[in-house]
Amino acid sequence: MPGSNLCTEAEATALVHTFYARVREDEVLGPIFEAHIDDWDRHLAKLVDFWSAILRRTGRFSGAPMPKHAVLPGLSAELFQRWLKLFRENAVAQPNQAMAEQACAMAERIAQSLWMGYQISRNPDALPAALAQG
Repeated sequence: MPGSNLCTEAEATALVHTFYARVREDEVLGPIFEAHIDDWDRHLAKLVDFWSAILRRTGRFSGAPMPKHAVLPGLSAELFQRWLKLFRENAVAQPNQAMAEQACAMAERIAQSLWMGYQISRNPDALPAALAQG
């Protein structure tokens, strides 16, 4: 289980910043994020709070990611899988491998949850499909 000794705040921040730098450079994901995020500094700060809460149990994050993702047009399982692939690649490149392992496990759960919620918001009567393990 994650805890404050899993990683430092600097390591959690580096994980987030290096990952979203890669996302912004990605030819598929980059334009989607750029179209919906108007203040990257504020967004990154919120994401650092989110991952700090998950990895360090800081309790700093408050918010509801699901509604913000549910309103985005045109998302697909392939986009979520691409996000996860980039996340895994970024995480394993971090020096703290215990943090990377926990972060990847949590990212899988988060992506599955967001993808399921996204599908349900689009078609509440259909059975949502899980993301294929990649």
